[in-house]
Amino acid sequence: MLQCGEIWPYPAPSYLLRELSIVSQATPERIVIATRESRLALWQAEHIKARLEGLYPGCNVELLGMTTRGDQILDRPLAKVGGKGLFVKELETALLDGRADIAVHSMKDVPMVMGDEFVLPCITEREVPLDAFVSNRYDSLADMPPGAVVGTSSLRRESQIHAQYPFLAVTSLRGNLDTRLRKLDEGQYDAIILAAAGLTRLGLGERIRSVMPAEVSLPAAGQGALGIECLAARPDVIAWLQPLVDADTAACVLAERAVARALAGSCEVPLGAYAVIRGGQLWLRGFVARPDGSEIVRAEREGAPADADALGRALAEDLRAQGAEAILADIG
Repeated sequence: MLQCGEIWPYPAPSYLLRELSIVSQATPERIVIATRESRLALWQAEHIKARLEGLYPGCNVELLGMTTRGDQILDRPLAKVGGKGLFVKELETALLDGRADIAVHSMKDVPMVMGDEFVLPCITEREVPLDAFVSNRYDSLADMPPGAVVGTSSLRRESQIHAQYPFLAVTSLRGNLDTRLRKLDEGQYDAIILAAAGLTRLGLGERIRSVMPAEVSLPAAGQGALGIECLAARPDVIAWLQPLVDADTAACVLAERAVARALAGSCEVPLGAYAVIRGGQLWLRGFVARPDGSEIVRAEREGAPADADALGRALAEDLRAQGAEAILADIG
């Protein structure tokens, strides 16, 4: 039914909707959600659980909490220990062996290339997708003095900071959201950069000193969006999830992931991709940079949301034509 390993096409072909309409006539009795056990991941899973319970009042929706390798390895940068796949492998194993029906992910943590057994049939409405500047002393990166220390776990953020504020020191920051805030409060960093969506979802919006515009810190592909993964061989589950789909968010995330996938986007590549719907059109921006910010290439495209995947692939080619190929070759 669906192309394996990717999100629901936008717009959904009519034949797929007809097939799902037949499947969805049977409402679910039980849905098990596989989730990481960090506070933010549990919030995300509880959020989807509540929405499913609202859709299917007679359904028993349960959480299966799990600790992933990405949660266990905290002493090294994520880019050096296996990348984003470390956050989803255990959850996907639970899908394969039947312990869970779905897994809930922050889309920026989902690898750009997934196994053929899996699909992402549901992307829900997006929270603010921008980065947040968090500090107890300063209002923004521009306010920080030379030598001040900024913490981030992202090469994407690091490269953009180096390019615009070369006088700042950028050091690695790992751990869950609470751990990162604690390290800031202990004085290990003068400021840290986090996803605004995670802080907002956990009721920590007051910690945000300023939201960084995309012109300063272009977000990661899928940032701020929640995705629900299941087995490609479960049309029943795919049908149950369709009422939760936000079409505009799905189109934006599809375009962003197409950019990253075409450029072999991973934790090892400083790459950003960000799309919005404005005036009925999808506006997509992207960049590739060297980790030290010494070189950065940017491009943008605009077109119909229905052409999201093609727009993403075309923007990736634009970046390659401007010099991204050499940057990627050197990094690789």
